[in-house]
Amino acid sequence: MKTIQKSAIALAVSGLFATAAFAQSAPAAAPEAPEVSPVTANVTVASSYVYRGLTQTNNKPAIQGGFDYAHESGFYVGNWNSNISWISDSYASKNPPVTAPIEMDFYAGFKKELIGEGFASDIGVLQYYYPTSGLPGISSASRVNAGTDGRQAAGVTPSTTEIYAAQNFTFGPVTGFVKASYAATNLFGIYNSRGAMYPDLTANYDTGFYGITANAHVGYQYVPNNLVYGGQTYNLSYADWKFGFTKDFGGGLSGAVAYTGTNINKVGGSYVYTTANGGSQGKGTGLVSLTKAF
Repeated sequence: MKTIQKSAIALAVSGLFATAAFAQSAPAAAPEAPEVSPVTANVTVASSYVYRGLTQTNNKPAIQGGFDYAHESGFYVGNWNSNISWISDSYASKNPPVTAPIEMDFYAGFKKELIGEGFASDIGVLQYYYPTSGLPGISSASRVNAGTDGRQAAGVTPSTTEIYAAQNFTFGPVTGFVKASYAATNLFGIYNSRGAMYPDLTANYDTGFYGITANAHVGYQYVPNNLVYGGQTYNLSYADWKFGFTKDFGGGLSGAVAYTGTNINKVGGSYVYTTANGGSQGKGTGLVSLTKAF
């Protein structure tokens, strides 16, 4: 949608120049607007990488970046990457240690304004890929104890494939999207979690004040097949939310501040999603980030 908007603006500016030139009987034609590149890239520095309400870096800083190719037909492909620590944190006591320092996302889909201007429909597939070393295999014991030790304790590969569909919307200064994601594989290393779903809603309000936009997000991570162990039920489903502000500095540079939180469960004194020190991965936290788009 950004490409379409930029093209429309360029066309309007070009038309304005041409009209002025004609009125003044100037022989020179208006200069052509530069062609918009179908390839964009982005780099982000963040105080923490939080995804669906859960810290992926144990509340430590993250460096992220990726690129996208969008064809005028609506087809797009892209890649996005970030440092992480949550997988190795789950095996902090293992010797030799488990290493999994990066998340690599690969996605492709089709996005087009089928309903009308400002209402883009989007469908695609997303592969979360986590290069790992030393990850133990699945055993009967690890399967049984999966719920007591967090999402990565069953030795299931954390790499995940999701299919998603989204509908963007624009109502004056309000933009956003509703989206639903379906896990075609086990979800992020959770044993027997195929079929997990994540519906979510994101809305942004352009305040018209110094390039500041207010942001709000809410989602629900549904994980099927709750584990019952030791007379207790380990429910890994939870809701998450996020509120914040984004500031556009111009030239592709933007900054953001936000607060995120979840209602993840605690069973037997322990969180079902834990950090390396036994804390909650979904604990409410503030975030600060700076992004440069090219």
